[in-house]
Amino acid sequence: MTDAAPALSAPRRSNAVLAAFAGPSLPFAALGLPLIVHLPTFFARSLELPLASITAIFFIARILDIGADPFIGMWIDKTRTRIGRFKPWIMGGGLMLMIATWLCFMPPPGAGLPLLAVCLVGIYVAFSVVVLAQTSWAAVLSSNYNERSRVYGWWQFGNVVGILLVLLLPVIVAARGGTEAEGVAAMGLFIIVLLPVTIAAAVKFVPEPRVVGECHATLKDYFAFFKLASIRRLMLTDLLYGLAPGITGALALFYFTSVKGMDGGQANILIFAYFAAGLVGSPLWSWAALRLGKHRALAVAGLVYAAAYLGVWAAPVGSFPLAVASMLLVGLPFPAGQILIRAMMADIGDEERLESGEDRSAMLFALMTLTNKLGTALSTVVLLPLAWVGFQQATGAVNTPMALNTLSGLFVILPIAMLMASSMIIRRFPIDEARQKEVRAALEARDAETAAVPAEAEPA
Repeated sequence: MTDAAPALSAPRRSNAVLAAFAGPSLPFAALGLPLIVHLPTFFARSLELPLASITAIFFIARILDIGADPFIGMWIDKTRTRIGRFKPWIMGGGLMLMIATWLCFMPPPGAGLPLLAVCLVGIYVAFSVVVLAQTSWAAVLSSNYNERSRVYGWWQFGNVVGILLVLLLPVIVAARGGTEAEGVAAMGLFIIVLLPVTIAAAVKFVPEPRVVGECHATLKDYFAFFKLASIRRLMLTDLLYGLAPGITGALALFYFTSVKGMDGGQANILIFAYFAAGLVGSPLWSWAALRLGKHRALAVAGLVYAAAYLGVWAAPVGSFPLAVASMLLVGLPFPAGQILIRAMMADIGDEERLESGEDRSAMLFALMTLTNKLGTALSTVVLLPLAWVGFQQATGAVNTPMALNTLSGLFVILPIAMLMASSMIIRRFPIDEARQKEVRAALEARDAETAAVPAEAEPA
């Protein structure tokens, strides 16, 4: 369904509506994590494909996918249908995602690098469509500065739940004597089953405010966004803040099994603990944004995040309880970037619409998918230095001190540097609550005037 009129007042959506909206985040997030954490090792170990070739394919597929984002955003912004602007894209993208997930997570016997490349490109493009449509939809569910943190808090909560559920599957499969390939297949089936159910619920129960006016955006407008200092600052923060968990995901299994002396099951539990802490972190940082403002809350979260990584490094080798505690601390600030950066981009969208006269939410959020993809691509590149120093990824392999020290530096020191830099950058973000209220007041006055024009033009 679609709201009958422009939402000039900033409605407070019910928890039931936001839960339905966050539902598709479960399979979307459940797909995103295995792409980084499990599939590279699955292709290397179970399919016996070269690690360097796998890394190159993941990187190239992600870079090629980046070129589609501005087109997808532009087409979404121009979409006008009876059921809304975003819903058709989520439904179509979800169907494509189901097919690509089946092929990638349950490859036929003898599958090699060419099939891997095709499946990855298909997954990345479909994933871009659904995530871009959903995050853009979130931006228009409320126009209130603080309410937007709540909307994206629900969205991120759904992401964390999806990640936790999919993380349990390989653990359960392994506990029952299953193979790594069976664990990956279980994750794929989980995603395929959830996609149609959650998307149908969102389309049925979550409204879309009616778009005011048409959108005539072009690719030139997309590139013009980079001229805005607020967007450049937010994108750089998003890239740096996103790289830390990306690196954690890419190296976690290797780090905990090779450096900290854990077995594969314990390593998966540690990753689970990291994301489980996000269930507490999601409402925590939404609350912090109410007290500090979004940009200041994010700056604090980055510093807390960086400090928590030191605990992971300090945990003694073989001490599983301390390793769990350290990963719980690291997981608390990880949702802050996902929630607050997107809520801040929604605020930028108001300012940009006031200046341009057009709602180009999806094109703006295409910038967020750009930084996400760059971050994912760069996070997988950290596997290359490991190959250069001769790191052996096979279970039980003996590695040299240089290989282990390189792995530790990439897993701990690199994320700390990036998180500290992100906090320094975002603390000067120019749109606070007062500025956003000024912009909304001007937008609502103009929208009300525009809505009144046809009535005034009618003859007496």
